[in-house]
Amino acid sequence: MTEDIIAALKENVIQGRMTQDDEGIDESLTGPGVLELTQAALDNNIPADEIITNGITAGMEIVGERFNAKEYFIPDMLASAEAVSAAMDILKPHLEASNIETKGTFAIVTVRGDIHDIGKNIVAILLKGSGYEVTDLGIDVPTEKIVEYVRENNPDYLGLSALLTTTMLAMGDIIEALKAAGLRNKVKVLVGGAAVSGEYAREIGADAYCVDGFDAVRVLNTFQETKS
Repeated sequence: MTEDIIAALKENVIQGRMTQDDEGIDESLTGPGVLELTQAALDNNIPADEIITNGITAGMEIVGERFNAKEYFIPDMLASAEAVSAAMDILKPHLEASNIETKGTFAIVTVRGDIHDIGKNIVAILLKGSGYEVTDLGIDVPTEKIVEYVRENNPDYLGLSALLTTTMLAMGDIIEALKAAGLRNKVKVLVGGAAVSGEYAREIGADAYCVDGFDAVRVLNTFQETKS
């Protein structure tokens, strides 16, 4: 029974079926979706960390592979990511009750002057589904507010997003402001967005450049491995 529920959860994550009323990529798939299966797993006393690792994360890894292979497109990936985000909301109180530690705390923001948020939202959802505690600070966020958040909340990671070549310059300003506040060595800074590159990330002194949300998960997991 346990293996059946987890296998079905994984497949429905891959198919992007949040509930039993949704159509998946394979339209012939019927039955409970991600939310119903997540609740069924809990009702059958399957541990929350097993649900995440073997069902949710395993499913999203395949979604990532298909997205990178251009077998899936952004709407397909978003459907899976949104289903995972909703499932994590169900699991959160169980994780807290079990004292299961998150992999790390991650604050994400679209920088000052930029109002684009699709990429940022995808990264946030994927990281949340991978076991990170994510705080979304929003769009068009002033540098001072970002520095204040880092000072008061001490996140492990800070993700900066920008779509435009004009707004990505704010990323360098944020890193310099963190240095001036004595906070730079307390948080790892990841940057991404359509205008950003690995070369630019190195130029401004960021810790990593992420091509997309799946890359962000890989980068953070690598950071976590070096800490242990």
